[in-house]
Amino acid sequence: MLRYTLMRLGIFVGCLVVVWGLVYSGLAPRGLGDSNGLWIVTLALLFSAPISFIVLRKERDRASVQIVERVDRMKANMEASRSQEDSADDTSRAQGQAS
Repeated sequence: MLRYTLMRLGIFVGCLVVVWGLVYSGLAPRGLGDSNGLWIVTLALLFSAPISFIVLRKERDRASVQIVERVDRMKANMEASRSQEDSADDTSRAQGQAS
């Protein structure tokens, strides 16, 4: 998961540098007034999102498998804990009714 995040961040930073260069060289339009920095970040996000979606498909699938395994493991642990609590409760109720 960390690998996917770092790769995605790397693609964004690469796009940010390219967009910054295009804006300051005059090949891409500048933002209005003082919004030039926000404009560059917005353009970089716009370009990096589809690139990340296509280029990082395999890494995203690996990350999603890890997340599903972790969630399944947590569900199994919760179910085991719940069944232990249920059996302890059933035992104490049975002892209470026997008295």
